[in-house]
Amino acid sequence: MDRRQLTVALLDAGLAPESFQIAGIHTHEPLPTDFWFLRPTPAGWEVGAFERGIYEVREHFDTESEATAWLYRTLTGHPPVSG
Repeated sequence: MDRRQLTVALLDAGLAPESFQIAGIHTHEPLPTDFWFLRPTPAGWEVGAFERGIYEVREHFDTESEATAWLYRTLTGHPPVSG
């Protein structure tokens, strides 16, 4: 699963659009009060939560597919569906 597929899957799962931010795909202006995020870094990918104006990284991954799978499982409680 890549970032575009993750965005569609999270919306299809019924998550509120403002509950997550996917770098380069699904962002908000102005920023919501709190949300989950996925973004690239020079060393791979990181996921975490934005709360009270602070980005808190929860996990780091080498690949986009690992990061998107983790975020999907975290937000839905289910493994991503292979397609």
